[in-house]
Amino acid sequence: MDAETSRAQDFLHLLERAKRGRLKIYLGFAAGVGKTVRMLKEAHALQQRGVDVVLAYIEPHGRPETAALIEGLDLIPRKQFEYRGIVVEEMDLDAVLARHPAIAIVDEVAHTNVPLCRNRKRYQDIQEIVDAGINVICAFNIQHLESLNDLIQRTTGVVVRETIPDTFVKEADQVVTVDLSVEDLLERLRGGKIYEQDKVPWALEHFFKIANLSTLRELALLEVAESLERQPPSGPEELGGPGKKQARAMGRVMVCMSSGSPRANTLLRKGSRMAGRLNTHWFVVTVETPEEAPTRIDAETQRHLLENIEKARELGAEIVRLKAKDPVPALLDFARSHGVGHIIIGRSQQPWWRKFTGLSPAYHLIEEAAGFDVHIVSFEEEE
Repeated sequence: MDAETSRAQDFLHLLERAKRGRLKIYLGFAAGVGKTVRMLKEAHALQQRGVDVVLAYIEPHGRPETAALIEGLDLIPRKQFEYRGIVVEEMDLDAVLARHPAIAIVDEVAHTNVPLCRNRKRYQDIQEIVDAGINVICAFNIQHLESLNDLIQRTTGVVVRETIPDTFVKEADQVVTVDLSVEDLLERLRGGKIYEQDKVPWALEHFFKIANLSTLRELALLEVAESLERQPPSGPEELGGPGKKQARAMGRVMVCMSSGSPRANTLLRKGSRMAGRLNTHWFVVTVETPEEAPTRIDAETQRHLLENIEKARELGAEIVRLKAKDPVPALLDFARSHGVGHIIIGRSQQPWWRKFTGLSPAYHLIEEAAGFDVHIVSFEEEE
């Protein structure tokens, strides 16, 4: 692809972006820091300036301060679904699209929709709203970011089931942290402003420990700082010219994933975080050897591979599937031809004697990867 073609494609991309709505994210580190309140106060300010703003979905969690701020704002009623004998309320996506306001306010971004909904996750609803040309202001907490899932579990002991892919944050036009000191947050908790009083002791003994909150607060502040660094430069660089964009392309990230990788999620999250910090493109590459042909691997392994590929797409990776007798030369050839600077592999699960006799593919790759930074992900803490 020549430079003129590249510039034309980048310009078309900018035109497509101009048709979409803008996305603003309020990012917090725990329940009760004030994300929903901040959104509602902004909605009132926008309404006073004559902006057509609606509440597409708001969850007050029984907090009087939050509920009071809903008054006076245009609220789209939730849609009811009967699922497994119970009535479930969800955001009415079609009603939001039909109403087509200038700005829609959406809470609880990490929420998983009832299976009867068009989209599986609420962040996908938001993407559909933005694609329709509607601006969105939304909010969620840092622990729901997919690439941090392993880190959150190790440092806090909390398993977060509902996650949001990093690509959602990277697509945002503005990310604002809703910060509060840990001491002030605990004071709000003890005062019954976050949960009902009978739930406070349990919260203090589990998620709302000082060490947990301090870690989450630091991660939220770091994520916002990195989102600022990810903003594209203005001027000719944005249209495909030489300079920083080209330099970043030479430091692309490649995650090597085998068909039966038992801990692929950890590798994928590591790749997503590294690519985000470097503000660069990243690949997930699998190599199909003759022994791993679809007709020779069992159905469970094939299903596992497809799930991992779908997870990689959600995290924003480009999926590459190669065929070769020996995976190592194929991986390195791809890396050299696609501007990869960082290669991520998992610690080999092979027997010790294969590692030291040079028969391990991971050992072979490290020996041959001259000119690359090879990152070996350890799974010991996870185990």
